[in-house]
Amino acid sequence: MTTESLPRLTHLDLALDDGVLLVSIDRADKRNAINDTLIESLNTLFSQPPEGAKVAVLTGHGDHFSAGLDLAEHGLREPLEVMRHSQYWHATFQQMEFGGLPVVAALHGAVIGGGLELAMTAHVRVADPSTFYQLPEGRRGIFVGGGASVRVSRVIGADRTREMMLTGRRYSAEDGQRPGLSHRLAEPGAALTMARQLALEIAANAPASNYMMINALARIENMPMTEGLFSESLAAEQAQTRDRARGGVPAWHDERAA
Repeated sequence: MTTESLPRLTHLDLALDDGVLLVSIDRADKRNAINDTLIESLNTLFSQPPEGAKVAVLTGHGDHFSAGLDLAEHGLREPLEVMRHSQYWHATFQQMEFGGLPVVAALHGAVIGGGLELAMTAHVRVADPSTFYQLPEGRRGIFVGGGASVRVSRVIGADRTREMMLTGRRYSAEDGQRPGLSHRLAEPGAALTMARQLALEIAANAPASNYMMINALARIENMPMTEGLFSESLAAEQAQTRDRARGGVPAWHDERAA
């Protein structure tokens, strides 16, 4: 599939090259704030990734990755409407995290509120020095609804997440990397280049291995040891009996022996 034949999705700019699908949020005039239409586009894209896409690189046009929820759409809703709205975000982000397509995020500028929740769906996060993180919902009289209480807490801990939410604390790129909000800190202006390179390396992995690393680890983490080890064995069996693995292991040994 060529870039010209990629689906046209509102608020997303797509490009495909060497198996790497570049997904750029295209609302720079709104600091890439997340509205319902953008969530629908992400859901559509990651529910059925384009043919030939092996890894996605997620970024945002303009000066910011995403400034979070588009407050222009934050109108009065009935209680069930609020829950369903939150659950649709959850379903979309679950699809991004566990759909089988590895996601590398190239972060810059604001990564706050819903933007941080979106970033945390990525399996690898690369930050530009301009990046800053925040969960300001408490200051706005609302509560997180896109998964921060789970995904952010899973990475930096519930205690640190609670303090972040209560105080509206802002983490710089460097401060955010220490607890794990990003995995790599790039040179100024180089986050997207680094993310592309990492994506190419991930794309070279066996698809079954990538799928298991995405899906098995998150589940094993929450299992008792015995069940976790058994599940690891099942994942190993699935990955290592594929044709790619049968050829890859001997080749790896030959390479090491050379």
